[in-house]
Formats: sequence, C-alpha cells, structure tokens
Amino acid sequence: MPVEKTKTTQRVLFVFRCIPKNVRMGFFLTLFSLFYYLSAKNRLIVLHNLQRSFPEKDTKEIIKIAKGVYRHFATVAAEFFDMPVITKENMHQWIEYEGLEHYEAAIAKGKGLLSIVAHFGNWELLPITVPMVAKPMHIVYRPLDNPAIDNIVEYVRTKNGNELIPKGGSGKRVMELLKENQIIGILSDQNVAAYEGIFVDFFGRPACTGAGLAVMALRSNAPVIAIFPARQKNGKYKAIVKPAIEAVNTGDYHADLVTNTQRFTKIIEEVVREYPEQWFWFHQRWKTKPYQQ
Repeated sequence: MPVEKTKTTQRVLFVFRCIPKNVRMGFFLTLFSLFYYLSAKNRLIVLHNLQRSFPEKDTKEIIKIAKGVYRHFATVAAEFFDMPVITKENMHQWIEYEGLEHYEAAIAKGKGLLSIVAHFGNWELLPITVPMVAKPMHIVYRPLDNPAIDNIVEYVRTKNGNELIPKGGSGKRVMELLKENQIIGILSDQNVAAYEGIFVDFFGRPACTGAGLAVMALRSNAPVIAIFPARQKNGKYKAIVKPAIEAVNTGDYHADLVTNTQRFTKIIEEVVREYPEQWFWFHQRWKTKPYQQ
C-alpha cells in the first residue's frame, strides 16, 4: 500500500480508536438496530435465510436470532478499530486458541496448509492473531467495492505480515506458496456464479460454492484445516481449530471436486448451527440456482 494511503488509514483508525469503546459500541448497536427496522430488504433476506435454514424453529425464535445477528455484527464493527493494537502480550484479552495441535501436526507435513475461513464470529481477528500463534497467512480475497474501506481492511489484514492474493488467477501463486509450506486462507462461504462454482448442500439447499479450495487441495495434497473465531458469553473469542482433513482423491476429478467441496461446506454449516447469530446471514448465499447452470 502506498505510504500516503497508509498514513490516511492509520489516522482514520486512530480517530475511531480514540472514541471510548463503550461509546463506540453503543453507536454501532444503535446504528445496526436502526438498520434492522429501516432496511426491510436486508431484514427480509436475514429472516428468509434463517427460516429456510432452521425450519424447526418458530417465528419468535427466528426473529430473536435475526436481532442477535445484527447485534453481533454491530459488535464486530465496533471492535474492528481495535485490531491494530492487539499484540502478542494482550491477545489473551481478545481471543484464545483451541486445537492448535491440529495446526502443528498439519504444518509439520511440509505440504503447506489450506485454511477454511468463513464470515463467522470476528473473522478479522484471524489475520491479526494467526501470525502470533503460528506464522503469517496468505489470504485469497476479492477487493471490496468501496476503495476507502478496502484500504482500511487491507491495512489491518496485512499489518502483521500477511499477504493478500487477489482472487482472480490466484492458483499459480497459491501452489508456489504451498510448496514453501505456507498457510493459505480462503473464505469459503459465499455464493458464486454458476460458471465458477459447484452446487453442494448447505442447510438443506443447493448452494453454489467456489471449488477453488478443493482444486488446490487435490493438486497439492496439502491438508485442509478450518478455523472459526466464535464469540463466547464473556465477550472474548475462542478460535476453534478443527482437525486437518485430507482431500478425497479417487481419480474421478469432477466427483472429487463435489465430494471435497461438500465436506468443507459441511464443516462451516456445523459451526454456524452451533452459533447461528454469528454468521453473515445478510448475504444471499443461495442466490445462484441450479437451473442457471
């Protein structure tokens, strides 16, 4: 990032960080509460997604979860400005890692590591803290539509040595990094167009899902591991590091892509079922339909 952009970003983060955290939290909680009531389109997307995903829950419970989703992401927004001042010394005030032995066993194989990451919990804590407990990550990402916000997010995500890899044409770079035994983070929970994805089951419905993670796992034989930073009742986060899984490789390439993408997606569904208020239900995850293939 150019020096001038970096300085501007640092100033913005500093100004917001000077606002007392309780005031900042109150502001975002109020803002997201207004957003819930005033933006009918987004509220209906959240409610529809929840109703279709949890048909066993009644309307009252669905509305309660939906309001919890708004509160959770208000909290994440308020916390974002504190990310740059998290250090190895004060990290314990924010997050604790559970299952780091799974990471250590996977990286010891020397084939690199593919990490499943979702828009879950406070996922921005991972680029800050993974380099502190392991080593820097290389994150495959799509730049945000708003350049100003994208600059801020890029600064925070790369502050501790991570590299951002633009999504388009990232395959070659990812393969090189895996050969160097590096960690690759791939957000794996968003809808994609039919021509670039595979339909797998997600909460009982076909969801068009990027196959990039499965492609890289099959080509590299690198273990795949999931990390989910779940907010706990005490306000801190627990980064749940799942046991590594090896890609199924039967020799039937297309079938293997579907099988592995389904396995990776199932891992995300399991943690979202456990913490339903902490996933990004605003997203139209099932927007692409099978008939569009």
